[in-house]
Amino acid sequence: MSDYYNAFETSPVPTPGPDAVPPEPFRGIYGMPAFATIPTGDLAESVDFWVRGLGFFELFAIPGQLVHLRRWAFQDVLLVPAENLPARPPAMSLSFACVLSQIDSLVEACGALRPDSVVDGPRDTPWNTRDVVVITPEQARIVLTAAKPFDPASEEARNLAAIGITPPSPSTPSPSGA
Repeated sequence: MSDYYNAFETSPVPTPGPDAVPPEPFRGIYGMPAFATIPTGDLAESVDFWVRGLGFFELFAIPGQLVHLRRWAFQDVLLVPAENLPARPPAMSLSFACVLSQIDSLVEACGALRPDSVVDGPRDTPWNTRDVVVITPEQARIVLTAAKPFDPASEEARNLAAIGITPPSPSTPSPSGA
């Protein structure tokens, strides 16, 4: 048995590339393996920002108590009312995958809704992603992260190889099964 499992078989994240297309919104109900619960002082304002700025949709709501938002399968956020919110964003962040073609439009949408919401990026990382940090109306620090196409000759490939992460061999099926 291998020490590694090809998780691309269950992940909604598409294979990185210039033509990567985000998956369709998943509107089904499932047992959530992980989710974030984010307190907000204004449910309507928060829902508006998460939907129009970050690209989530409202899966369902319990009026005045909870709004369940989702982007892709397994990207679930529960917004709940609260009276006391932090004055500053915490150091902790929550990351959501997207595709490269979405980064610029998400930055633009968030900036149009809240000009000071985009606080870092877009920037390329040593682990081969392009990231942008957004602060939501609730002071949540959200990282939108998109994998870049893998270039075996890049510095990022050398960084990954240095920690033992190597690309599949050419004879190994790609994550998309092609």
